[in-house]
Amino acid sequence: MYSLLIEGGRPLEGEVTISGAKNAVLPLMAAALLTREPCVIRRVPALSDVAFMVRILTAVGAKVRSQGDTVSIEANRIRGFCDYDLVRKMRGSVCLLGPLLGRLGQAKVSLPGGCVIGTRPIDLHLKGLRALGAKIQVDSGYVCAQTRRLKGSAMFLGGRAGPTVLGTANVMMAATLAEGVTVIQSAACEPEIVDLAEFLNGMGAQITGAGSPTITITGVKELHGAEHEAIPDRIEAATFAIAAACSRGEVTLRGARPEHLHAVLDKLEEAGARLDRTGGNLTVKGGRRLRPVDVTTQPYAGFPTDAQAQMMVLMTQASGISIITERIFETRFMHVSELARLGADITIEGPSAVVKGPSVLSGAPVMASDLRASAALVIASLVAQGRTHVKRIYHLDRGYERIDDKLRRLGARIQRLSDS
Repeated sequence: MYSLLIEGGRPLEGEVTISGAKNAVLPLMAAALLTREPCVIRRVPALSDVAFMVRILTAVGAKVRSQGDTVSIEANRIRGFCDYDLVRKMRGSVCLLGPLLGRLGQAKVSLPGGCVIGTRPIDLHLKGLRALGAKIQVDSGYVCAQTRRLKGSAMFLGGRAGPTVLGTANVMMAATLAEGVTVIQSAACEPEIVDLAEFLNGMGAQITGAGSPTITITGVKELHGAEHEAIPDRIEAATFAIAAACSRGEVTLRGARPEHLHAVLDKLEEAGARLDRTGGNLTVKGGRRLRPVDVTTQPYAGFPTDAQAQMMVLMTQASGISIITERIFETRFMHVSELARLGADITIEGPSAVVKGPSVLSGAPVMASDLRASAALVIASLVAQGRTHVKRIYHLDRGYERIDDKLRRLGARIQRLSDS
């Protein structure tokens, strides 16, 4: 197991290349199961979650080859069973349910694992697949689904906290091989859904409306192989943008798509950061005096819950009181106690965190609880006085490609330590 030792106090300066989006790549890899023909996916980040997905695809019978940031998948002969020992480690593995059901007419997939940041049930996934005609039972920790033939249907996939991203992806993938027309109302609008739809259409699917609340899928008899390049990771871009502002540095994000980051960039400018979008890149420069802003997490295109913890760190450096409200995951404030160890003044009041700044942060041992909390602790460590030891960074390696190397190139004093 690894940890990071970070000595704070240096502004981040330079350029960083944004990797492919983990939350796009995992469904793209699962979608390759919908055809017997080879599929090629480019800009695949080197992440532990991606490595787990490779193992899962191999376990169901697909042939997977990786070369650099390119992954080739050939699913000529596959089986519809995903074992607990693999699936339990990664929530994104649930997106195999739709492709296996669409391709084989049956699937047995273990209930998923991943970060502990809320209940995140898959009831909307099952609701959508049942609407397509699947018979589904949950037994002994497995979702068992079968059907003679999926049939298109109209359905509503809105939930308590808004649309379901992986649920939309699951239903969309299954519906590509269903008989007739499927209409998903209250579909997730995230860029990752648009990216998946473009890949599926490249395979011969007929999908319209992706990126809007209504997606229409006209089923086809079969799909063929395709090549596709994943979109850049908007959450990694947001993390580096916030880190640049928090450290009062200047960082150019190469490959980032500002159109995927409107809510984050709007709040950064409101807080006093300066942005430059010229030349096809995005440059973020921290202001000398940061202003407090209020943030409420929402489904896309609102402020992303996956950037909430990082934004909270920025607000510890602002002069005044900020209120950050979490509307997506009910327990996503587990990073607050660790930030308090560094000297942050944060009080939790129901679904909101009240942040009083500016706080002088001081290095201390801290422990990461989930992927984005890990990123927040790293940002806090960069601005803290002295050394901070961030433990349990396996969470970071799930979603950030070589983050310590990237930060080091920007001038951060950061070491990866082996705790074994």
